[in-house]
Amino acid sequence: MTPDFVIRPETPADAEAISALTTAAFAGAEHSDGTEAQIVTRLRAANALLLSLVAEQNGQIIGHAAFSDVTIGGHDLAWVGLGPVSVVPARQASGIGSALIREGLSRLQADRKGCVVLGDPGYYARFGFAVTPGITYPGVPPEYFMALRWDGPAPQGEVAYHPAFTG
Repeated sequence: MTPDFVIRPETPADAEAISALTTAAFAGAEHSDGTEAQIVTRLRAANALLLSLVAEQNGQIIGHAAFSDVTIGGHDLAWVGLGPVSVVPARQASGIGSALIREGLSRLQADRKGCVVLGDPGYYARFGFAVTPGITYPGVPPEYFMALRWDGPAPQGEVAYHPAFTG
């Protein structure tokens, strides 16, 4: 089945729609602290969005996925972090988020060695993410922090996201 939306890189004109979408997508989510839209805005302002994709339908932004560089053990090892991923509430669980994630991972494989994500293992396992011993993130249950390796041996160390994630 052909999707009824297109995936494309964000443009400067998309920033406000992405912020509104991200706020709506995470409203009331039990795992959310309500800062996801601010994280994306701060990543953009710091020129730290390695890849920012939107799903668009009839001129409306209905989904967004952000990818930014991470360090592991204090070193840039050509790994990236996925998130936040947002889908308009009325269209959640319809494949938009999955399509954005798959497209982003596909685009990044040539230049990066792997990707990490903090999220539901039942959801992210479908993309190949798995708990990887030695790749850690402090302060979260270890089963919710997963990695997907494309090239080279799995690194060892604590992952740090861009400072935009903490304010």
